[in-house]
Amino acid sequence: MTISDTNENGLDAATLISEESRASATPMMEQYIEIKAANPDSLLFYRMGDFYELFFDDAAEASRALGITLTKRGQHMGHDIPMCGVPVHAADDYLQKLISLGFRVAVCEQVEDPAEAKKRGSKSVVRRDVVRLVTPGTLTEEKLLSPSESNYLMALARIRGGGEAQYALAWIDISTGIFRVAETGEDRLLADILRIDPSELILADQVFHDAELKPVFDVLGRRVVPQPAVLFDSASAEGRMTRYFGVGTLDGFGTFGRAELTAAAAIIAYVEKTQINERPPLGRPERESAASTLFIDPATRANLELARTLSGSREGSLLKAIDRTVTGGGARLLSERLMSPLTDPARIGERLDSIGWLMDEPDTVSSLRQLLKRVPDMPRALTRLALDRGGPRDLGAILQGLAASRELAEKLAHAPMPPELSAALKTLQSLPSGLEEMLAQLLADELPLLKRDGGFIREGAKAELDEARGLRDQSRRVIAGLQLQYAEETGIRALKIKHNNVLGYFIEVTAGNSDTMTGTPEAKARFIHRQSMANAMRFTTTELAELESRIANAAGEAVAIELAAFARMVEAVVAEAEIIKAAARALAVFDVAAGLAVLAIERAYCRPHVDDTRAFRIEGGRHPVVEQALFRQGAGPFIANDCDLSPAAGGSFGGVWLLTGPNMGGKSTFLRQNALIAIMAQMGSYVPASEAKIGIVDRLFSRVGASDDLARGRSTFMVEMVETAAILNQATDRSLVILDEIGRGTATFDGLSIAWAAVEHLHEANKSRALFATHFHELTVLSEKLARLANVTMKVKEWQGEVIFLHEVGPGAADRSYGIQVARLAGLPDSVVARAREVLTRLEDADRKNPASQLIDDLPLFQVAVRRDQVKAGPSKVEELLKGINPDDLTPREALEKIYALKKELGNG
Repeated sequence: MTISDTNENGLDAATLISEESRASATPMMEQYIEIKAANPDSLLFYRMGDFYELFFDDAAEASRALGITLTKRGQHMGHDIPMCGVPVHAADDYLQKLISLGFRVAVCEQVEDPAEAKKRGSKSVVRRDVVRLVTPGTLTEEKLLSPSESNYLMALARIRGGGEAQYALAWIDISTGIFRVAETGEDRLLADILRIDPSELILADQVFHDAELKPVFDVLGRRVVPQPAVLFDSASAEGRMTRYFGVGTLDGFGTFGRAELTAAAAIIAYVEKTQINERPPLGRPERESAASTLFIDPATRANLELARTLSGSREGSLLKAIDRTVTGGGARLLSERLMSPLTDPARIGERLDSIGWLMDEPDTVSSLRQLLKRVPDMPRALTRLALDRGGPRDLGAILQGLAASRELAEKLAHAPMPPELSAALKTLQSLPSGLEEMLAQLLADELPLLKRDGGFIREGAKAELDEARGLRDQSRRVIAGLQLQYAEETGIRALKIKHNNVLGYFIEVTAGNSDTMTGTPEAKARFIHRQSMANAMRFTTTELAELESRIANAAGEAVAIELAAFARMVEAVVAEAEIIKAAARALAVFDVAAGLAVLAIERAYCRPHVDDTRAFRIEGGRHPVVEQALFRQGAGPFIANDCDLSPAAGGSFGGVWLLTGPNMGGKSTFLRQNALIAIMAQMGSYVPASEAKIGIVDRLFSRVGASDDLARGRSTFMVEMVETAAILNQATDRSLVILDEIGRGTATFDGLSIAWAAVEHLHEANKSRALFATHFHELTVLSEKLARLANVTMKVKEWQGEVIFLHEVGPGAADRSYGIQVARLAGLPDSVVARAREVLTRLEDADRKNPASQLIDDLPLFQVAVRRDQVKAGPSKVEELLKGINPDDLTPREALEKIYALKKELGNG
């Protein structure tokens, strides 16, 4: 969102920042216009006391977006100045709404004490400056982030050399410090971006305006934010990286290509631009290889509803169905693994070993999960503290997380764990104890949200703080104690310490007792005379004067002591940032493994055997989402099915199953469940089956369901063909391909021809393992000439005119689709169903070469052919009369009478 060309009062953006505009503005408005000119693409939150105020177009846009009142404040160049504001204490709530609507916000704070401004003159304006740009990819506030979802900022870099252009992606979660980079290509660019699913993508202006990449950016929409090309300068990339991480060389970080280094440096530059003077604790960049993860194209990712359903909801997604984690970090790690399944059987095996070990240790799992439930989100608390946005509760989160880490390490210290869990345990055991001890010694049990008012340091932790608090909270008791001390010292029992607004605190004695306090040089030096009264004398002491000053400043002093202690604790925490983040990652590993173990036990999942072959054999496979939905609804068990696409004996390539059967028979569910089982196996999870053997899948393609893309001028059929083309052009002999109803969106023979050719191409060229569902029964003859193709069908049973869907897959081919029966179940009018049956019967009996042209004259019009008495429930009277006639028993006269009776009934109809 940007400032509009002309605001509601006729002032365009150029006018607002012109010299004439500034010259005619008040000092405060001149300051606002100057700061706004430096941040034209952001709403400016301009701090004025306890409010962030917005002016001009910003105010108009914000008032509409937030539903707050638009007012005005004075005039500028003869026009009213629109204004609206939000309270500082509630700013996070308003920021959340603005960011979700696609706005960017520049937060402008007072950077000077108002008293200092007054020294420059009564009309001087307090200095203000932007301290932070709030964008979707740079959020850190707890209210603005989902605990179970990562929030990625991504940079796309393109380097044009002598040959093909090089592309690379870098992405960070500023709230947790994750930093990764990877090479990509134009052909897989959208797939790689959607795998990470960033909330904000930055790229150079010229890349954004490249017509060839426009389809990618159209899909991503407002998440794409073009930036000046200087941020993507490859020549200065290495220098920017070394300065940020404080190293002399990047050799210790690993080997990066030029495009990767450019993307990583660009994201650092953007962080510096948005965070101004603060430096988030990002981890060193980790390089990901494209070959290390299962490639899932965008259409497949959407069709399979991995993290969200097609409607955008988490409910009904695979992630929601398998998530049994109890920490935010665990939920984020589970999502990361699901979105990026592995292609290395050894690494997959390590994850499966962790789940298997925990399944054999139910007591350990139970106690482990109870402990993990107490673990707060340490990485996000750490980031807020490092960016000076944290509070006492963030320090408390670090303390609680360190304590839980130590307790978990002690509990599992002697357990013989598999490698993945053992490595995580070693990380927890390496945590420094000093930091936990310091925080535990200083932090109170109950912590306030904000640090500004104090109250977060434990009583007894600091003597000077206890004294200041005592003076602040118990000044009367302190004064009474000093009064008793002076009375005993002088022997004057009537000595009093009093207070008034003129003298402050003073010692008062009767005139008769004053000699005790003035009679000797020592007494005179100690008790300083302040005032003589008719019957009393008033004195003070250096001690009392100091005490008075300390009482007056006690509250401020207590807060100052606490803030100093807070700063020292933050410094100590940030110094251990890397080990804290490593501990949080280790806890997440335990959480994910324990959660998947619980899931496997709860749903009777099996351990998949994953290797480098081209096997794909699932026995008793179930759909993980549908099965749980049926269980919640009490609708009975899910019907399990086998699937075997493994190479035949002596063969090198996997099989192709041609699946026929009726609508509503379960074809789409069967297709999806096998794709989901493959993903779950390669993410390192047990799977919903009784047995599973899966050779590594390098690419997964799924073309299931129908949708259009009207914004890009694509019909449903065009979208189907584009997605099918992507599959046939990219699938390999290690891929798994799921295709449903290819060719159904066009004329029958066109569609049949396309589907026929697609099956042949998958079999002969791609050589992929594939499931191909179709209503074109003619395709089943291909099994006679394609050696690796097998016909399978969804079983049905007909009972008393009704069709019963058994949801079972078996060998063979369907003889028909039962579409009319499904149409009747869907509620089509009886007349339409009856007409459809009549047309179907004649089509099936007609010459198959061109049935429509031959039958068009024979079939009467719909209105004539279908009569009400033909579609009523039960047989007609004519049918009943005919059923009661036995022609062999009729005399000629009886037959003639029956004909008259039938004629009469037809006439009545």
